[in-house]
Amino acid sequence: MVAAPSAAAPAPPQAGYEAQGNVVVTGTRTASPNLANTQPTITNNQEANVDEGDIVKTNGEFLVILRRGRLFTVSLGGGRMRPVDTINAFPPGVSGQGDWYDEMLLNGDWVVVVGYSYERGGTEINRFRLDPGGGLRFVDSYHLKSNDYYSDRNYASRLIGTRLIFYTPLELGWEDDPLEALPGLRRWQPGDAEDKPFRRIAPATQVYIAPRMRDDRDADIDTLHSVTTCDLVAPVLDCSAVAVLGPESRTFYVSADAVYLWVADWTQRDLRRGEPEAFLYRLPFGRERPSAIGTHGSPVDQFSFREDAPAGVVNVLVRKEGGGDAMFHPEISAGGVALLRLPIAALGDGSRQASDSFYRWLPSPGDADEWNFHNRFVGDHVLYGAGGFGDEAKTATLFVAPLRGGATARIQLSHAVDRIDLLGRDGVVIGEGAGGRLGFTAIELPPRAAPVRGDVFTLPAASEGETRSHAFFFRPNDPEGASGLLGLPISRSAPEAYRRFFGSAASMLFLRRDNRRFARGGELDSHLEGVVDDACKASCTDWYGNARPIFLGNRVFALLGYELVEGRMENGRIGEIGRVNFAPSATQMQR
Repeated sequence: MVAAPSAAAPAPPQAGYEAQGNVVVTGTRTASPNLANTQPTITNNQEANVDEGDIVKTNGEFLVILRRGRLFTVSLGGGRMRPVDTINAFPPGVSGQGDWYDEMLLNGDWVVVVGYSYERGGTEINRFRLDPGGGLRFVDSYHLKSNDYYSDRNYASRLIGTRLIFYTPLELGWEDDPLEALPGLRRWQPGDAEDKPFRRIAPATQVYIAPRMRDDRDADIDTLHSVTTCDLVAPVLDCSAVAVLGPESRTFYVSADAVYLWVADWTQRDLRRGEPEAFLYRLPFGRERPSAIGTHGSPVDQFSFREDAPAGVVNVLVRKEGGGDAMFHPEISAGGVALLRLPIAALGDGSRQASDSFYRWLPSPGDADEWNFHNRFVGDHVLYGAGGFGDEAKTATLFVAPLRGGATARIQLSHAVDRIDLLGRDGVVIGEGAGGRLGFTAIELPPRAAPVRGDVFTLPAASEGETRSHAFFFRPNDPEGASGLLGLPISRSAPEAYRRFFGSAASMLFLRRDNRRFARGGELDSHLEGVVDDACKASCTDWYGNARPIFLGNRVFALLGYELVEGRMENGRIGEIGRVNFAPSATQMQR
């Protein structure tokens, strides 16, 4: 059933690197010149032209919005805002109860909604078409064989051009037929039996396991990690998959060229034999075969990765202990920190492990480092830090490490590290401070000079309304991002520790950056007056949030629940110039 990753033609080794046998070759970063971005990006993606599933996308004059089990379109044509259409995000003829629809992607007039169906089982893929007038039409529905893919930080879906990419896990029951565990797809229509068979989309030769893990009798191999790619615009959804056998703990990252999957032994078994407790797999999009290498530690989330294709390197920031990015596991990690700077050519059939020379030990955050660890690659540096839980200390140290060696800078913050993002060339750290204040600290990263703490802005009596990466957006006014406009949902009361994952934004804060100095740009607020029950049928908790800042050309919007508010900057302050409520009508609620 399984095969070790095989090697394709070897790539030339890097200078100073002795080639092994059997080797193979945001806040968006700069786009690759061979990838075309066909429409405006309103999602804060990690990689240029690698779109991520979100709750709002744009096509021409239309916004398409996913909320509480429904799709909505809003026209922005003629300088106005006008609700156009509403449709259930699930197939006609079903209730949608017990299902969660959280991620949406769009290419041309094709819209795809990704969810998990507890009612019918598996990852659900629902396709829709958008007509020239903004109307929505359901096309078809498919299921991928999987368990729940949810992560409080990562996204299950990506889109590169028309190539849809999904990560899905499947727990293994060894008493069952092993062939039944292979990745499968089925088209689903109302009236189909719940046990309708899946069509296999990966042969046994496309299931991989590193030989060292395969031969280790103590290895915890209980999950099939599948990466599925589909042609979004095919008349019938055309998909294929590759899969990796390993422990439950995983973290995955998608670059323009490949999917990287890190699987680690969550039980942290005895390592005195020197065996790796983790493996990094590279699953390329081209004709290369998957490759792997033994590793140590665990990345915290997808932002722990960055592929540097021109340099032939993948960078991964790891901690000694971590549970991968499933569910809420990224919130808890512990132990030392190291930067793995791994030549892509070092990956092979998985029989070897990464040389110690590829790791560089970095300072650890300290005693209160087991909760809320965040990291982000910004230019030629990696920024990271952690903080306490709940009402613990609201100060932190941010570490800034150069990727190619050199001293790690320590920058003291007057607030916690709840978010790290990009301000053009520089970084920004956002977090809760003492007395219920929300702090913003710029991290300046000048070329050929040491990182320094830049300007600090404090917003009293506020907290982040949402913590997912897509809730933040920075629109630069110049190539370096020295000036621009930042948008972030805020809540006026500090939420309970776990309410942060539900989306409780009440306002959208806009913060100006003028020549690297922060200035308050004002807020656009939601209106609670007249709110009515939307007769929600499915996905009635905003796990992925309900608010986004949106920048389209010179126009600025705040998506706040069922409201879309347009603002205009005048004399450095934002003011409301229009508002529309696109909540479903009584007739639409009946559908």
